[in-house]
Amino acid sequence: MPTHVKDLKVSGKRVFVRTDYNVPLDQAGRVTDDFRIRASLPTIEYLLEQGASVILASHLGRPNGSVVPEMSLKPVAEKLAELVQADVHFAPDCVGAEVASLVAALKPGEILMLENLRFHMAETDNAPDFSKQLARLADVYVNDAFGTAHRAHASNVGIVKHIKEVAAGFLLMKEIEFLVKAIESPERPFTVILGGSKVSGKIDLLKRLADVADNILIGGGMAFTFLSAAPLNHNVGSSLVEEDRLQFASDVIELCLDKGVNLVLPSDCIAARQITEAADARELPIRALEDDLMGLDIGGRTVISFNAILDSSKTVLWNGPMGVFEQTPFQDGTRSIARKLCDITKKGATTIVGGGDSAAALKKFGLAGCVTHTSTGGGASLELLSGIDLPAFEALKGAK
Repeated sequence: MPTHVKDLKVSGKRVFVRTDYNVPLDQAGRVTDDFRIRASLPTIEYLLEQGASVILASHLGRPNGSVVPEMSLKPVAEKLAELVQADVHFAPDCVGAEVASLVAALKPGEILMLENLRFHMAETDNAPDFSKQLARLADVYVNDAFGTAHRAHASNVGIVKHIKEVAAGFLLMKEIEFLVKAIESPERPFTVILGGSKVSGKIDLLKRLADVADNILIGGGMAFTFLSAAPLNHNVGSSLVEEDRLQFASDVIELCLDKGVNLVLPSDCIAARQITEAADARELPIRALEDDLMGLDIGGRTVISFNAILDSSKTVLWNGPMGVFEQTPFQDGTRSIARKLCDITKKGATTIVGGGDSAAALKKFGLAGCVTHTSTGGGASLELLSGIDLPAFEALKGAK
């Protein structure tokens, strides 16, 4: 494990903190979801209490090396100023003479937020010169951006080579500890709920989970690839099926049988011909799907069977919604699973939500904060759970 920020002496020092403030903004440029900002506060507040001056760096969106005013981090700095008891200054860039001057003027207990790192292509290119420019701004480096830990960029990998003291922040350590423990030493029964539209992004994860899970519950669009695969060979109407993943799905079914993993697929679904708010949605057994119908949510019988398994689970990992929850006719399955997770959390189960759409669903249904841990990084959490090394985390571990 890397050094924890609490093990460093930072009083009077300039600390560069890589955060993940890739948050949604409305058309007026206001932050509409401050979950990731709030998640970074424990590290920031700790550093301020210890007498450090804090330099925050993040990206927002994909400006691809160009200055895009709509992707400025200034609204994020304004939101942060509402959440902390400290002066928050904003730099018009993340490198250069003006930024260096602002850093030099920064006092202990103050914060300077840099402009969007990705306004420079050198950030995503992990360019050595850009990494050195960032490193010159600070005495200490802290990575607290789990959401970008699976990317090898200048601000989370390159910079580590040029600052003597480096550490992981509270959020990064919390993410690693929860997600690694979930795979390596879960309290059992350990149940995994997988959803979302496609199997493709979860191939490595499924292979690994077959070795460690007691139950794997599959919903969402990806379920129809499994239902179509041998030995089930169901007709699933016009539901989403990844033809090039049918053999993989068959292999997973066989692997789970060999290892005694309880793999559960939907027995019914909410089907419609269109994905709209006004869709004529109906609940049908999978076997009753007609050629012009799409399965767009899990049905009531599937919810009951999934919930029965969750009731007896001690550790649950959820990644991916059960249907097109953004549309009212197809949200009940995802909402039911979210409510059940909140229920078993109150009874002592450890419940982990893998970020992305699952976290968005919790918020949509007014259930944010009711599970044990909600990850701030969808892609990073998938790679970590799949056993893939995260470049940013490895850089911290390998730092001299």
